[in-house]
Amino acid sequence: MRVERLEQLVAEAQLDLLLVGDLVRPGDSGPDAIANIRWLTGFTGTSGLAIVGSGRREFLTDFRYTERAAAEVADEFEKITVEGRLLPELAKRLSGRVGFDDAATSVQSLTKLQDALGADGAELVPAGGRVERLRRSKDEGEVAAIAEAARLADEVFEWTAERGLAGRSEREVALAAEARMRELGAEPSFRAIVASGPNGALPHAEPSAREIAAGELVVIDMGAKLDGYCSDGTRTFASGEIGDEERAVYELVQAAQAAALEAVRAGVAAAEADAVSRRPIEAAGHGDHYGHGLGHGLGLEVHEAPRLGKTSEDELAAGDVVTVEPGVYVPGRFGVRIEDLVVVGDDGIRNLSGTSKELRVIG
Repeated sequence: MRVERLEQLVAEAQLDLLLVGDLVRPGDSGPDAIANIRWLTGFTGTSGLAIVGSGRREFLTDFRYTERAAAEVADEFEKITVEGRLLPELAKRLSGRVGFDDAATSVQSLTKLQDALGADGAELVPAGGRVERLRRSKDEGEVAAIAEAARLADEVFEWTAERGLAGRSEREVALAAEARMRELGAEPSFRAIVASGPNGALPHAEPSAREIAAGELVVIDMGAKLDGYCSDGTRTFASGEIGDEERAVYELVQAAQAAALEAVRAGVAAAEADAVSRRPIEAAGHGDHYGHGLGHGLGLEVHEAPRLGKTSEDELAAGDVVTVEPGVYVPGRFGVRIEDLVVVGDDGIRNLSGTSKELRVIG
């Protein structure tokens, strides 16, 4: 049970209670900010805070979400509807050493909470990252949800390729892909990237009015969100026949990604997996054109732990779901990125991305 595992972490940290939820915009939280609450309680609304520890399992929301909380929040939580704002009622319920997520708390909210507690009230202790630590390892149900989101995104990749690229604007292609995703019952997990020709050299390019010309490389990065869980994948297509240099770089990135996929497994340092992808690219003289990390964890949020990069201190563990996405970006000319979504196991990976990685010339 998730709440029992969290209670153990609370006790290990010598805390009496732990606050879970968004203390930046309490009562008006975005989907990423509410991810910890959703994972812990099942609640999908924008107004919710939880108190866990010392025999306490309480969930606070406001009138707008009383019925949703009754339907969604796990039975082990006492469900409390607050009149007015959440923070004053929250303060009344706190005592002892109370941990809060310092990465999800604004100075303003912390000040309000401290003022409401008073000088003799509970002691607030920074204690961020504990729910995220538990969220990192995905259970079978979570993997199934992510796999279905990835399958749906693969369907949209294929649908996009079938409609061709040359003569269409980047923005048109991106908007059409996102609309197709919604037709299939999902939401985009982030705004799709469609970057053609020189725009492909920008790793996080925004789709523009630029018309895709024939004979260019086109980087398409998109993901679906289904039942709260995200996918993320990238394929690079050719909008017609391309030159030898572009093809050579594509094959280089393809080989680097294949090597990284072989390296990713439980017990491997995330920095070492990143280094495996970097070695062939550096040997080919493109080291300066690979400026981001190999990948990142994913789940209820598009970016979660672990982080796969040069300076990462993480070690890969069974149950991690991570992206593997090396790239080469030649300034002012073109870019190539190939990204798969994989589940980390003791003996290797389960790849959730099904779209072919052979260079596809689609016109």
